[in-house]
Amino acid sequence: MPPPAASTQLLLGTTGGGSGGVTTVDWLLLAVVVVLVGLSALLALAETSLVRTSKARALGLEDEGRRGARQLVELVEHPERFLSGVLLMVLVCQLVAASLIGVLAEHFFGAVGVALAAVVEVVVIFVLAEAIPKNWAVRNPDRSALFAAPFVRVLVGFAPLRWLSAGLLGIADLIIGSHQGSSAGAGVTESELLALADVAMEEKVIATEERALIHSIIEFGDTVVRAVMVPRPDMRTLDADLSVAEGIEVAMEAGFSRLPVHDGNVDDVIGIAYLKDLFRAERADGGSQPLRDHIRPARFVPETKRVAHLMQEMQEQKFHQAIVVDEYGGTAGLVTLEDLIEELVGEIVDEFDVEEPPVVTLPSGGVSVSARLAVGELSEVLGVDLPAGGWDTVGGLVFDVLGHVPVEGESLEAGGLRFVAERVQGSRIGRVLVTRAGRESPGQDQGSPAATPEAELQDLERET
Repeated sequence: MPPPAASTQLLLGTTGGGSGGVTTVDWLLLAVVVVLVGLSALLALAETSLVRTSKARALGLEDEGRRGARQLVELVEHPERFLSGVLLMVLVCQLVAASLIGVLAEHFFGAVGVALAAVVEVVVIFVLAEAIPKNWAVRNPDRSALFAAPFVRVLVGFAPLRWLSAGLLGIADLIIGSHQGSSAGAGVTESELLALADVAMEEKVIATEERALIHSIIEFGDTVVRAVMVPRPDMRTLDADLSVAEGIEVAMEAGFSRLPVHDGNVDDVIGIAYLKDLFRAERADGGSQPLRDHIRPARFVPETKRVAHLMQEMQEQKFHQAIVVDEYGGTAGLVTLEDLIEELVGEIVDEFDVEEPPVVTLPSGGVSVSARLAVGELSEVLGVDLPAGGWDTVGGLVFDVLGHVPVEGESLEAGGLRFVAERVQGSRIGRVLVTRAGRESPGQDQGSPAATPEAELQDLERET
């Protein structure tokens, strides 16, 4: 039996221990190295492109009819099925290529050649089999993913490779524990969708209005009825003891086609009066009949109900208005289908609406807002993070921080902003003036009332 050195020389087709001529075996080994490096580069490209491709993007490419998209969808739906096999093959290709380069270097240059080959291997494999393909995949994600998907689909379908990678993963599980865990983070979260919409707007893929609509739709499912309802003090109602003619007069003055009807107080709503029903009754007998005889059943919903569920109920059961009740059974407010739609598309104003705009930008740089404006909407308008608490509206924030009913002109600071009670009606705040903190009128301390809202506006204009 020949010694090991003789066996190596026999393999390389030489009889000397140093350099020798290039043989057919040398060329064959060199060709194998080239193939392995090329295969490693292809697998590295596949790894980067497939991991970076989302399921949504793959489905979009399939809808466009792109070649290889069907295989791409199959792969990205279950990345655990291809990733381990691809990584194993990358490792095998690079290790075998490195070993063959070392054998060739030792054959031609001796021990010094092995050291030089190690440096060359690092440079060649890093540049050709890692950096170039992965950078190209990052810059051309769709092209690289569609190019690599059919090849990877065939590769992972090779049973021996699949069994081998699964077996090696099983050994790893025995060492570090089971890899099975919660899959909750595998999907796309709401925050990721919102971030994608922001990025798409910055890159001018979608318009600002489309981005706002996407945000509204995603946040719609988390909104509760309390945040969109007409609060109890703003409700227009009818007393059941009124006559039909009197009910028509109140309804037409209010400008609504449907009004809740109560028996004694607003906490005892007994139905909904439809203006078209009252017109029919008036034509029949002159409108002298009691209103309670011409009402329809009212729907009641808790204030914590999700608006998405309520909209679905309104569509299925064909009603447009519901009475909102609190945890004690009292009337908290009123919600209509229009309120829910406005939560998605913004305020809907017709020619009969006379309400003040919820946000008015002042020349001085501040804003005058309705006390009913949601705190989250004010945060978006001003681009600041306002403190969270047990309130939904700007008026609620002012009430909670002050701890009492403010007088007109009284102010406070919160979240880097200064809030001034611009209009107070009885125990209710009507509008609030919001400016950046530190822009107070001369000689006025935080929490003290200003002379008048008009004086406050004049001071703000002088400061700017």
